[in-house]
Amino acid sequence: MKKLAILGASYLQRPLVEKANEMGLETHVFAWEKGNVVDDIADSFYPISVIEKEDILKKCSCIGIDGVTSIASDIVMPTVNYVAEKLGLVGNSLGTTRISTDKFEMRKALRNADISCPAFYFYQKPDFCNTDSLTFPLIVKPTDRSGSRGVTKVKNPGEVNAAIKKALDNSINKRVIVEEFIEGREFSVEMISYQGNHHFLAATDKVTTGAPYFVEIEHHQPAEIDSKTEQNIIQTVQYALDVLKIKNGASHSEVLLTPEGEVKIVEIAGRMGGDFIGSDMIPLSTGYDFVKGIIQIALGEFESINKGEFKKDFSGVYYVLPKPGTIKSIIDRSGEYRSVRKAINILKKGDKIPEVIDGPGKRAGVIVYSHPGKKIKINPNEVLQFKMS
Repeated sequence: MKKLAILGASYLQRPLVEKANEMGLETHVFAWEKGNVVDDIADSFYPISVIEKEDILKKCSCIGIDGVTSIASDIVMPTVNYVAEKLGLVGNSLGTTRISTDKFEMRKALRNADISCPAFYFYQKPDFCNTDSLTFPLIVKPTDRSGSRGVTKVKNPGEVNAAIKKALDNSINKRVIVEEFIEGREFSVEMISYQGNHHFLAATDKVTTGAPYFVEIEHHQPAEIDSKTEQNIIQTVQYALDVLKIKNGASHSEVLLTPEGEVKIVEIAGRMGGDFIGSDMIPLSTGYDFVKGIIQIALGEFESINKGEFKKDFSGVYYVLPKPGTIKSIIDRSGEYRSVRKAINILKKGDKIPEVIDGPGKRAGVIVYSHPGKKIKINPNEVLQFKMS
């Protein structure tokens, strides 16, 4: 029986463990005990932080793993690829990992390759002096976090240093970029790569709360764009993946389409998209088992993709954002909705929901839907009803 090391144990990683079990693999999961929701289905669970790469390498070497992987998390990728490189397994290089997990390094690489992206400046302390050639409003974000953590839109110079400080507080490496705000439609692009060949799976429409924090609250596939625009996006992303030297595994690219039709790369992550985009939406809309593909790549057993066999259904995710307060009770009405495929409580009775929406922390639940003919409009607060006190 082949052995697979999985880094991370949140609800986003559970589909990966479930799929590995379904494939008959022996699963070894590494993560903090807090937030762990997979030890009941994993063969072995090790309460080791995912950033403790030497400890995880030592354990994986003793176990004799055949592959190492993770989905939907940037913070784990340096350890995933470090372990893969040291043990001669499939992954991306450490240099690639450094660039693809730091937005500043990534932007420099993209700019040097003449790939269009927002203008940006780098900060390690809140000392903005308005001498940079940027026009307000601006976006301030940590270089090394995902899920809108620590991201703020600022309208004038007086707001920037507070936003930089917040971004620094959310950054692991205490690095921040301040970038121009670009009007346009936002998409994510899901691809899977093996030995440098990039396979497009789907483009996803994204809906956020808007300024100032841009928490993602809806995703829909396929994106509502014409074929010419889609091809332009695909070619731009594939070239960017080559520039960043992402050769193996999933990638989740965020792009902006300006009113003039220009494609701008916002950022690219060398991992599967979170928010159930990769684990649930891709198989529901295309029929392709994305999680299985990721595992096959980690094991060096990737099978070719036949896009002609893809179905063309619609899928999507809605997040539940209740009013601030303490969760008193939860009513699940998902069984009353024919198109709902999954309803998950992220938070539970007794958890407190803050007033400010900043990052994914206020999301209390998630609704996943699919439909063969159209995008479905759902009120997630009706499907999962969170009663607050």
